[in-house]
Amino acid sequence: MAGGRKVRCPQCGGEALWAPENPWRPFCSERCKQIDLGAWASDAYRIPVQGGPGEADGELPSAELPAN
Repeated sequence: MAGGRKVRCPQCGGEALWAPENPWRPFCSERCKQIDLGAWASDAYRIPVQGGPGEADGELPSAELPAN
């Protein structure tokens, strides 16, 4: 693995090579890539949303329910 830029692995924080020689970029290894994929698949990465008054967590307000 010669050449290329060194970047920080988003999973473990270690050094990762940013070059075509690293098939897992931006991750340092296949393991870190799989851990990240598992986090996405299990909904571990979520954008927090503040609900309005009277809204239950994860439910749509009655005015926004899709029509069948």
